[in-house]
Amino acid sequence: MSIVQNLPRLLLLFSVTCQAQMWQQNDNIFNPSGIPSLPFSQPRFADLDNDGDADMILGSVSDRPLYFENSGSVTNPNFQAGPNIFENVLELDAEVGVCVDLDNDGDLDLVTGGYNGIQLYDNIGSAESAEYSRVDDYFSHLLTGPNPVPDLADMDGDDDLDMVVGLSESGEVLYYENFGTPDAAIFLEGNSVSWFDVGLYAYPWFSDLDADGDIDLLVGRDGHGFRYYRNDGDNTTWLWASVDGFFSGLGQDDYWNSPCLVDLTGGGKLDLVHGTASGPLKYYRNSGSLTSPSWSAVTSLFGGVIDVGGASNPVFIDFDQDGDQDMLSGSQMGDIKYYENTGTVSGPAWTANHSRFSSIDHSIYSAVGAGDLDGDGHIDLAIGDLSGNLYYYQNSGTSFSYQSTMFTGISTGGWSCPRFYDLDGDQDLDLVLGREDGEIGYYENTGDASSPVWTEDASQFAGIDVGSNAVPTLGDVNQNGNLDMIVGKSFRAVKYFSLENGVWVEYTDSLSEMTVGQNATPALADLDGDGDFDLTVGNYDGTFNYFENLTTVGVEETTQTPHTSRLYTAYPNPFNPETQIRFELNATTNVSLSVYDLTGRLVNVLVHSTLPAGAHDYSWGGSDVRGKQLDAGLYLVVLESGGQIQTQKVTLLK
Repeated sequence: MSIVQNLPRLLLLFSVTCQAQMWQQNDNIFNPSGIPSLPFSQPRFADLDNDGDADMILGSVSDRPLYFENSGSVTNPNFQAGPNIFENVLELDAEVGVCVDLDNDGDLDLVTGGYNGIQLYDNIGSAESAEYSRVDDYFSHLLTGPNPVPDLADMDGDDDLDMVVGLSESGEVLYYENFGTPDAAIFLEGNSVSWFDVGLYAYPWFSDLDADGDIDLLVGRDGHGFRYYRNDGDNTTWLWASVDGFFSGLGQDDYWNSPCLVDLTGGGKLDLVHGTASGPLKYYRNSGSLTSPSWSAVTSLFGGVIDVGGASNPVFIDFDQDGDQDMLSGSQMGDIKYYENTGTVSGPAWTANHSRFSSIDHSIYSAVGAGDLDGDGHIDLAIGDLSGNLYYYQNSGTSFSYQSTMFTGISTGGWSCPRFYDLDGDQDLDLVLGREDGEIGYYENTGDASSPVWTEDASQFAGIDVGSNAVPTLGDVNQNGNLDMIVGKSFRAVKYFSLENGVWVEYTDSLSEMTVGQNATPALADLDGDGDFDLTVGNYDGTFNYFENLTTVGVEETTQTPHTSRLYTAYPNPFNPETQIRFELNATTNVSLSVYDLTGRLVNVLVHSTLPAGAHDYSWGGSDVRGKQLDAGLYLVVLESGGQIQTQKVTLLK
């Protein structure tokens, strides 16, 4: 079976003599701020390098806390991943961590809350270069249960640090007075006091929001919004007033909001940064006064993270037909997310526009396949989900309508992930189907481009089994003329296969160094406009990792005859005003290089003569045989040589 696809490749100026494959991770393409979106995120701030500005400790349910150093200033912060100062912190100890000087030695220690309760990590480094060592059983006598959330401040004016703890299941906020000294803290379970109850999963944070010299309390919770308790007394006689209006309207679009208040502008007023269940951090500056805050959302510091909320499953296609790659993604809740590329071919910028797909929602854990299945020029969708069935949504150009008969009889028996490729080179789309059991199904379209008929061919991917939740993506990754396939699986890994002489060969070490998330869902697409396939990988958390393809090509000018004739993909593609078409011949032969529109009408003949063996290059500027400019759209370039016919699609832009 011949495999002819529209696979973007780097247009080689000379014959290829050597190739090497390598990847460079750069998640900024989906996360311009560089701050990751981690599930149940809990940001906290402290000056961990003793340079006078606030650094960030980012906790989550994913792993131990992460450290982000403020490489900016007190008035203009810029957070970048810092050294791994929390490498000795146990994952089960620390869903959240706050840094305070609990032993009064001039550096910041780490108090954590996690599955193992509250723990203390002593800073055995310095104020400028922290290093943490666990102090076993320091808080073991406190009956806080799993996943408590601590914070510390001097609440009673005696110069030592007292502690407040938010409980997970009860939602209580407990206060523990420090009966020790600034050098040796003592917290007693029998002296704990229940201050408030916010429902479930209390996230408390001490601060003097109104700058009146005493400590107030802000509490996030598992529901929407926040609870704010202002101390209208002083540091020896507390008088709590519930003033929820201070944070009215905030945290209403997300839940499990874990807040902190910190001055990130150097203006003397505290700003609000809070984590969310889905992961993205929210940042609001106080543009009002100390006693009457007014909150303005700021997205430039932590914003821009693309997060579908859980179980991202990307596929790239030029949905709006403007010449660049847009992104569709399934999600944990079953709805379809759409991110229009409002940037360029080489520099994407993503704008969420989900409403177009709001009517499409089946079971949970959706996966989307996209392609023109009825030949009308509009991108149709196939939706897989946890049920293992497939659902076809026909695109009329203005709306989607569900058609129940397209995939009758096709089911994976469990979670299904559809993708479309022209694997047999007959100018229609075939169905490649990832399955829950770790295998891959193939259904050849034995109909045509406008009326598909799906015929199963179990031999195409026979023997490939990645264990569970297979997600395939195909393309000529290393530009060697062979079709490659990258397959995601459940357990934080992707596998690499190459089709060699009709057999899929696995290269076990080629992607082993990649760091990907649980339930990896790969997608190949050229997102940097350099003509080769880059790799995007979704995950259970709902975010995306990006790996730039750094395939290197060693070249030299040569007259060596190729073993077989070959049509390279035009470059650039899409194009305006012209594209370069290159092919190589293995012998002197009659050659026809022609261009057709999608109706099959011949529009131009670029070559019709006998040519010698070797490389040949031609340009096409989007005109017909009379030199008249054609309309924007898709066209077929067809090379006939030595009894072979090779085709590719090119897109003319206006």
